[in-house]
Amino acid sequence: MFKFKHQYLLPSPKFGRVGLLSAGPGSPATATVESLDHPNDDDPEAFPTQDHAILETSNSQSLDPSFYLLTLPKCKNAPQIKQVHSQVTVNGLLKNLVIANKLLYMYTAHRAVTEAHGLFCGIKEKNSMSWSVMVGGFAKNGDCVDCFRTFREYIRSGDHPDNYTLPLVIRVCRDTTDLQMGRLIHQIVHKFGLHSDPFVAAALVDMYAKCKVIDDAKTMFDTMPERDLVTWTVMIGAQTECGSANEALLLFDRMQEEGIVPDSVAMVNVVNACAKLGAMHKARLVHDYISRKKFWLTVVLGTAMIDMYAKCGCVESAREIFDRMGIKNVVTWTAMIAAYGYHGRGREALDLFSMMLMTGMVPNSITFVSILYACSHSGMVEDGLKLFSLMQEGYGVRPNVKHFTCVVDLLGRAGRLDEASSLIKNMAIEKDEGLWGALLGACRIYGHVELAEETARSLLELQPENAGHYVLLANIYARAGKWKDVARIRELMTHQRLKKVPGWTCIEVDNKIHQFTIGDHSHPQSKEIYEKLKCLCNKLELAGYVPDTNYVLHDVDEECKRGILYTHSEKLAITFGLSATPEGSPIRITKNLRVCGDCHTFIKYVSLVANRLVIVRDANRFHHFKDGACSCGDYW
Repeated sequence: MFKFKHQYLLPSPKFGRVGLLSAGPGSPATATVESLDHPNDDDPEAFPTQDHAILETSNSQSLDPSFYLLTLPKCKNAPQIKQVHSQVTVNGLLKNLVIANKLLYMYTAHRAVTEAHGLFCGIKEKNSMSWSVMVGGFAKNGDCVDCFRTFREYIRSGDHPDNYTLPLVIRVCRDTTDLQMGRLIHQIVHKFGLHSDPFVAAALVDMYAKCKVIDDAKTMFDTMPERDLVTWTVMIGAQTECGSANEALLLFDRMQEEGIVPDSVAMVNVVNACAKLGAMHKARLVHDYISRKKFWLTVVLGTAMIDMYAKCGCVESAREIFDRMGIKNVVTWTAMIAAYGYHGRGREALDLFSMMLMTGMVPNSITFVSILYACSHSGMVEDGLKLFSLMQEGYGVRPNVKHFTCVVDLLGRAGRLDEASSLIKNMAIEKDEGLWGALLGACRIYGHVELAEETARSLLELQPENAGHYVLLANIYARAGKWKDVARIRELMTHQRLKKVPGWTCIEVDNKIHQFTIGDHSHPQSKEIYEKLKCLCNKLELAGYVPDTNYVLHDVDEECKRGILYTHSEKLAITFGLSATPEGSPIRITKNLRVCGDCHTFIKYVSLVANRLVIVRDANRFHHFKDGACSCGDYW
């Protein structure tokens, strides 16, 4: 009955394609419609109000359903639809369900949901299309309560839901992350035998993924008898969103194997997976595939590729993509500015921001977050403060908590803790954990224990179950030698059953990801790695490296502390990389947490002694180590 078309991650069937709602080709009906072809038809105010007639009909036309079916699509706003609605009512044609459904659809298309619902309630004999349009109208208007209520009435009416309505309702469950309702809808899907429908199944996969139950999404995907491009695209995106970027790329490989040809939407998801994984080899392969298949570098795909290369550690390749793009929007500019920012190239971010303004592109709220972040991570305090003032004064962008967080971070990293604390106290907007976290991070850098305790109290009120906040406070106590306080924090974590997120470091070698944890002996070449690490540390110490045992957060003797430092995951991954990659080639590693200060110093000496470029992506930013120095200038 319906024809469908997919768009981005979910099916988006269009009622405008439904034949029942359109007059057939060659229809003899004609109409004179005044003002519908107004020269200013983009301006709703340019059209006549309900006080002016927009229809001129002959007696025969006024009773011809085809006339109204041809006229309704030409309506530009709700008042015009109401005029047609009135004439349909006067001429007794509202009992014609095709016309009633068309009116209903036009109201919802123009977001006149109140008028649509009034009409809907007056339809005595509704069919599946009537229910679908009303459910869809509420869904598109963001009214999840009435959407679910109407869908429930739809089911109780005895009519069978179709593969247009179900994806709409499932999408509402996804957008509201209402897993309980989503599972109920899934039961209804099974009841009516629609679990194999590609549009319904794709919607369920996406819903489960957005609700962070990736196993259910995968089960749904794997049990589908047929998987079309939409479903593959959804599943790749789902794996990426849930942190399984490597699984997403394996799915992409299977998709070629099964003869499914990806489109640009699918490739955006694949590119995003490469960005999450930070795997340069994969990124190059995906780029080559895009080039071979001659995919047009659209704004969406091009922007995703900028982000991919930047997050794989190659900001130069990101800039090449940026410069090649014929059309850029504010998201594209912002992505490139952000890339410079988290690579510690604040001056280039600022130059690009100025270039953006010269092109006439208007920065948005996210653009200012990106440029403020760039200033923060490059120590450009005064530039950042000027931009913060420029936001509202020059561009009418009202600062939100993310902008304030960037400024707190900007001041905190520069050691201006009193100013950062004062800014927070005088804020007129609601504070969140990111804001307090930025101040606590600054306290860690400068060892400000008293302010750290005060900040941690506010932070733990907001997120009492976030183990990371306790760990950060314990680190501050440990750096200050307050081991009793460290023990107290650890006892509190144990009592609340909170566990620290384990740190790990990944390195890509020969198209394979190798992961290490602290003191890891699980790697097949573990024995060789530790032997090489011992030799490497001796060379580095001869070159001037002195292990900083302040970064060992345990009250043990110095020898034990040095032993713990030497087994950090960053050191193991880099040592493996020195053996497993060609001499002189860059070493790229990814760490899930912030790189520790001792490892930062260690890697600087590795870049000098081994004459290697080492690129580290940690939880906060990128570090490029070369010739004994880091791109962050030790300011991170």
